[in-house]
Amino acid sequence: MVVGDFATEVDVLVVGGGPGGYVAAIRAAQMGKKVTLVDKAELGGVCLNRGCIPSKALIHAADEVHNMKNSSHMGIEVDGVKINFTDMIKWKDGVVKKLTGGVSSLLKGNKVEVLQGEVYFSGENKVKIATEKDSQTYQFNHCIIATGSRPTEISGLKYDGKKIISSTEALSLSEIPEKLIVVGGGYIGLELGITYSKLGSEVTVLEGMDSILPGVDPSMVRMVKRNLKKLGVKAVTKAMVQSADTSGDGVTVTAEVKGEEKSYTADKVLVAVGRTPNTDELGLDQAGIEVDEHGFIPVDKQMRTKNDKIFAIGDIAGQPMLAHKASYEGKVAAEAIAGEPSEVDYRAMPYVIFSDPELAYTGMTEAEAKEAGYDVDVSRFSFAANGRALSLDAAEGFFQLVADKETKQILGAQIVGPGASSLISEVVLAIEMGANAEDVALTIHAHPTLPETFMEAAEGIMGHAIHMVNK
Repeated sequence: MVVGDFATEVDVLVVGGGPGGYVAAIRAAQMGKKVTLVDKAELGGVCLNRGCIPSKALIHAADEVHNMKNSSHMGIEVDGVKINFTDMIKWKDGVVKKLTGGVSSLLKGNKVEVLQGEVYFSGENKVKIATEKDSQTYQFNHCIIATGSRPTEISGLKYDGKKIISSTEALSLSEIPEKLIVVGGGYIGLELGITYSKLGSEVTVLEGMDSILPGVDPSMVRMVKRNLKKLGVKAVTKAMVQSADTSGDGVTVTAEVKGEEKSYTADKVLVAVGRTPNTDELGLDQAGIEVDEHGFIPVDKQMRTKNDKIFAIGDIAGQPMLAHKASYEGKVAAEAIAGEPSEVDYRAMPYVIFSDPELAYTGMTEAEAKEAGYDVDVSRFSFAANGRALSLDAAEGFFQLVADKETKQILGAQIVGPGASSLISEVVLAIEMGANAEDVALTIHAHPTLPETFMEAAEGIMGHAIHMVNK
């Protein structure tokens, strides 16, 4: 390394080692570029360390507990279920460690140089990287910014990491809270609220909008609402949180609910009202890059910023804030740097919510398709008519397909029920390949399996469904 006033030159500098950054680094290396990746924390970013992976591990553990407690109707009687929460957290951490270790090995295997440090732009193609040892200037030919996001704070509920927590602390608690208030009824708040409810917490969700999961198809949300009631989770909508008092043993939240002031008391308050892009401490103005009013960096279809040498991907490049979107954009940016004509196409972006039941959707809803000018056909197949779902004791929900009435082209799908998170990928593939309902209906699906619901819904579009009455 060159020190002093001389800059170290790098071909491609990737800032951030999350699912966007490390994927971009590996793809750029595959394209023949010499790559340096810098992250101030752990490889894997929020997703692997404090988000997607640890949350899904805890969700699975909570589901196991819930199923054991509620399996007597299948002839399985369990005499008490004991939760060793310390060991549960250790198991979750073990899952995380395996994946982050894998990322480190992949970067090494692709000859990506990895540095731990903080990055600050000092020019159009220069950065200062501050490590534990020193601060050094780096000059790059191209840069990919992938610094992700952090939990959004709201006034009156500042995080203290103890009583008022973010999703980060919620994934590493030392004990299960007796009472938990969740501020925010979006997917993060609901996933964690349902998890702790299944582990034994008394959970109250406070959502400012008219409904939980705002923006999600109401027919899907209704299924989640029904199960929240079964679990004993209290969901309060039109609840605008004003403040929190942490002076006592617990914490008391004051909220205005439909014009009336109400108080809610719990051991902990989880604030999950969204995420804020990490663009405010990078010195972007020094590189000639501006952000919009929400802190996002405007980019083109190749993820290129206003500065031709710099690309931005993932959460900092705008909604939706999804790990798989970040990875996809990372590949596009790396290929663009290598001179490939790659560009993003979001028409079949999968969305997954690990609630109870699971929700997944992609493409257009019926309303969106009509608004776009399509004459639509909608086919909904119930999991109650699927043999595999019944044998899994998970027969609630449906697979809904939206298609163009004339061409039978698949426009979108909404899935509520078992395995929705996995089933959605088949629809995404169909839309990407330009498949129509006939293509899917003619594809032999193994029996008994959950993906048969896709075939059945497609047969419904064609008017010859076998296991439901055709419209």
